[in-house]
Amino acid sequence: MSHVNQQKQKHPLHRFNGGLHLPENKALSLTLPLQKAAIPKQLTVPLQQHIGEMAEPLVKVGDQVLKGQMLAKPQGYISAPVHAPSSGTVVAIDLLPIPHPSGLPAPCVVIETDGKDTWGELLEPMPDYMHIDLSLLRERIRNAGIVGLGGAAFPSSVKLTPGLDNPIHTLIINGAECEPYITCDDLLMQTEAERILSGITIIRRLVGAEKCLVGVEDNKPEAISALKQAVAEHQLSWISVITIPTLYPSGGEKQLIKVLTGKEVPSGSIPAKIGMICHNVTTAYAIAQAVIEGKPLISRYVTITGHGVVQPKNLDVLIGTPVAELIQQAGGYTDRVYKLIMGGPMMGFALATDEVPITKASNCLLAADKNESPDPEPALACIRCGQCAAACPANLLPQQMYWYARAKDLEKVQEYNLFDCIECGCCSHVCPSHIPLVQYFRFAKTESWAQEKEQRAAERARQRHEAQLARKARLEAERKARIGQKKEALKKPVTTKASSDGGEDPKKAAIAAALKRAAEKKAALAESGVTPKNQEDLTEGQKRAIKQVNERRAVHEKDTTTSEEQGE
Repeated sequence: MSHVNQQKQKHPLHRFNGGLHLPENKALSLTLPLQKAAIPKQLTVPLQQHIGEMAEPLVKVGDQVLKGQMLAKPQGYISAPVHAPSSGTVVAIDLLPIPHPSGLPAPCVVIETDGKDTWGELLEPMPDYMHIDLSLLRERIRNAGIVGLGGAAFPSSVKLTPGLDNPIHTLIINGAECEPYITCDDLLMQTEAERILSGITIIRRLVGAEKCLVGVEDNKPEAISALKQAVAEHQLSWISVITIPTLYPSGGEKQLIKVLTGKEVPSGSIPAKIGMICHNVTTAYAIAQAVIEGKPLISRYVTITGHGVVQPKNLDVLIGTPVAELIQQAGGYTDRVYKLIMGGPMMGFALATDEVPITKASNCLLAADKNESPDPEPALACIRCGQCAAACPANLLPQQMYWYARAKDLEKVQEYNLFDCIECGCCSHVCPSHIPLVQYFRFAKTESWAQEKEQRAAERARQRHEAQLARKARLEAERKARIGQKKEALKKPVTTKASSDGGEDPKKAAIAAALKRAAEKKAALAESGVTPKNQEDLTEGQKRAIKQVNERRAVHEKDTTTSEEQGE
């Protein structure tokens, strides 16, 4: 259904493959204005609310923390810090349940709030952001813990560092909010249009884009009007607010780019490769808050909706607030509640408990009844009808991918562009055999990542082993070379080249010279009548021994002289 007259819009629109017209059910949560959620008694802040490396804790149990204080610092390039959503005391750092399809616990910092909500020292505000160095802006966005708030939770500072090989010419801002029931982005655009435009301006400066296209589905007329009015008031001619048809999943990154520009992102690639970059409106708002006011990402808008809750509404929620408390602030559960879903009905996942916290990626809590989230029908055999392929917005062949995923042929399923699947659920929704196709594709992705991780580990082990063998071989070769050099040195005859004029051996000459000097010294002493000290007070036996030694020495000198004369 179209809510805005498309004929007034000059910007050409394009159509992506497939997609579904779904019951919107957005009016449920739009009956009340945005409200601020109460501060809970305890906040559970997961250390990993983003893609990449987990944040490293900076606090310990017993520490007093202030609102906005960094609780954990980023580790590595692709990572993000987390901050204290309110003031209080750290009472635990432990593995606790978090909202995740696996249901597994994860490391969290638990803060017992003091109710004062006292701010700590804020980051220095940068109201003059148009003249701030780009590296400082990126550092601010990183230190504020900003991640993609459209669901991916990828660290924004990394995404805002485009490579030199692919200059960005077009900035895409995603305000489609295409999934049924969810309205938090809609309300944000209605109430914070100017701050969103400030965030867009900061992003544009960081990536160097020439123009910006803001895509909003036509079922949000108030949001579209608010954005257009703000653009006109600030004379931002490089920003175009474009109304697009309501069609699920037009909010997918590649699908929105197709609708707005007609261009397709190549398979296995990213928008930056074709000179574009895409950010969510909520991310733009958070970036503006961090840069202009110095506030880290410690809260977000969340939709609480469905026929399983008394009063659906949108709340401004502190990160770490328990889901159960938000349900209570929405009037509690109704008798019709059947399932609690984090996210929307198409891409969300059921929660096993409501004792889990809101995270940066949480945009909706759907307390669904049986009609809103019925139990899946028993899966039947695939009849190869092709409806899944017709509905796929990524232009894939889900039926072929299903067969290979089911057979665990990971190599083959990747040949059919498994990782281009955005897990929107269109294929599962239209399948007449009720096959849970998305679950098979998620399984195949997980197995592929695990296999790739094992292969990388094996490759690193192989490289280490080969390096160790090469080092041992080098050391052995050096040892053998040293031994060989010693052997060669021992094989050489110990002879000294005689002088060029035919003179005697220098060694023998040195011995003869020494003997001659000794004889001359002895003769000189005898002529002067001096008796050597070592011959005084000798016994007759000692004198005879000395005489015999001198006689033998004289004979030796005579023999040496005779031998040399014969040699000549």
